[in-house]
Amino acid sequence: MITRLTQIVDEARKRGRKRLAVAFGNDSHTLSAVYKAWEEGLVEPTVYGDKAEILRVCKEEGFDPTVFSVVDEKNDVRCVELAVALVASGGADVLMKGLVSTDKYMRGILNKEAGLFPPKGTLSHVSVVELPGREKLLCVADVAVIPAPDFKQKMQLVKYLTTIANSLGVEMPRIAAIAPSEQVLPAVPSSTEGALLAKMADRGQLGKLVLDGPLSLDVALYKEAAIEKKVKGSQVAGEADCLLFPNIESGNVFFKSATHFGGAEIAAIVVGTRVPCVLTSRGDTPRTKLYSIALACLQVK
Repeated sequence: MITRLTQIVDEARKRGRKRLAVAFGNDSHTLSAVYKAWEEGLVEPTVYGDKAEILRVCKEEGFDPTVFSVVDEKNDVRCVELAVALVASGGADVLMKGLVSTDKYMRGILNKEAGLFPPKGTLSHVSVVELPGREKLLCVADVAVIPAPDFKQKMQLVKYLTTIANSLGVEMPRIAAIAPSEQVLPAVPSSTEGALLAKMADRGQLGKLVLDGPLSLDVALYKEAAIEKKVKGSQVAGEADCLLFPNIESGNVFFKSATHFGGAEIAAIVVGTRVPCVLTSRGDTPRTKLYSIALACLQVK
């Protein structure tokens, strides 16, 4: 089982280089991550962006520019369109966001004519978090795409979390449906929906996994909290492999708190598309982007 983000890089390397299309890869963080991914044997990169700027960054950072197949295009939206077209046509295995805003990147992915997003599909976002002091990785959804997932979307998010956890070698993921407390409170949707998902999981309706809910965050992650709150009979409490958050606010706050205050390292991708898509913040470190590339490469079929 993969328990560290560096191991994702190791496992992706074993599977050979994947073809990577980078949308508007003009910045040093993106190019550094892609260059490192090439050095690690993960990718063969095609970068769409301002060629003069890309060459300038390569010279400044000491990168060999011949590593990148550069397509000169100065408009960020057009770069997204070209990169999406390449992966949708089968010319690349993984799509990556460069120095372009998330809304422009997502519009390119969702463009019906591009053919990257299947009709009636559910687009989402899964992060893999390495928390200091924790013995295993944590898969988290959704912190960036679906503002308020309905029950049907939550069922799909459970499937996405399971798929990512499986790719890390977790055969039977333990998933916590996060809510304010362990009590089933009719007035709190995350509480009642967590209980419904748990019952469906018990009956095998959600696949090969263990899901419990509602669970508060501390109970999901720490055995001591589960014992103190007298949560009994749960296979997930204190042992969660995955967290299903009730909405984007709670997920995003956890995600940013873990990274900025807790010193966590992360990898993040968009799921639900025909090919894996790397989605990181423009301000994320090259290391985060490298881990995200590696995670995406693991998902290539």
